[in-house]
Amino acid sequence: MAGSLVQEFKKGLWEEIPPFRLVLGLCPTLAVTKAADTGLGMGVAATFVLVFSNVIVSMLRNVIPNKVRIACYIVVIATFVVVTELVMQAYTYPLYEALGIFIPLIVVNCIILGRAEAFAGKNPVLLSAADGLGIGIGYTLALTFLGSLRELFGNGTIFGHAVMWPGFEPFRFMVQAPGAFVCLGLLLGLMNIIESARTR
Repeated sequence: MAGSLVQEFKKGLWEEIPPFRLVLGLCPTLAVTKAADTGLGMGVAATFVLVFSNVIVSMLRNVIPNKVRIACYIVVIATFVVVTELVMQAYTYPLYEALGIFIPLIVVNCIILGRAEAFAGKNPVLLSAADGLGIGIGYTLALTFLGSLRELFGNGTIFGHAVMWPGFEPFRFMVQAPGAFVCLGLLLGLMNIIESARTR
């Protein structure tokens, strides 16, 4: 059992890392990664929703009628999104404002609904929790790394702290919408090169 838990957790850190391997959740990935802190904040919020919705869906998997399972999954996910939204409003309001509409849109994030349908609805609670935590942490790392790269080259900072030399000229393209596509594409290509090298 412990081996299965570790395996389910580990797969989300590389084999099934959402933006790069599953290629899911690209809309918030591109929209909220102008800076490292917004990427991290979105990742943590999504991880919270993912873990707890996976647990509840797994607990109720034998009770939810098959014909209405997607609607029930959305209700469960929406409950945790509201909790996340209220907590962020209370304790991290600047981050909540920076993320804007993408916090309530976690309800329809295909990563979370996809894990509920593909995994939590068919597996026990502990495995579902491990799956949600692994996928969530992988998503958080991906968003934070992408946000850090864009912030570094677009502003010369990481988490708001200047890290480049005094005469550095920021490459503003990186913190605009096209920069998100270019940066994501380069990272996707790099991951494919690494994966093909590993499989040889």
